[in-house]
Amino acid sequence: MIQRTVLLKFSESTTAEQLQEVITRFTALKDQLSGIVEIHAGLNKAEKSKEYQVILMVRFADQAALDAYTTNEDHQAVAAFIREVGRVDSIGVDIDLD
Repeated sequence: MIQRTVLLKFSESTTAEQLQEVITRFTALKDQLSGIVEIHAGLNKAEKSKEYQVILMVRFADQAALDAYTTNEDHQAVAAFIREVGRVDSIGVDIDLD
């Protein structure tokens, strides 16, 4: 199993409603893509690195599922929305959980 975690930083003009819509659209991917074992998203509650407002986490059954996710049009639409509402920076990491 592979876990991808992404921290997203948005511009000051990005609204709370837009941040919530990012979370909603991202978590909806669970029902649109096979190979996703678990998916979570939420607002960052930590004081450290608080400039990264949204945290996304998804666990994949295997590398093939992760590869399919990265090129999937539903995932690409969510990524485009994230850019559209003011993504300034992101940090993404993958770890093998096996």
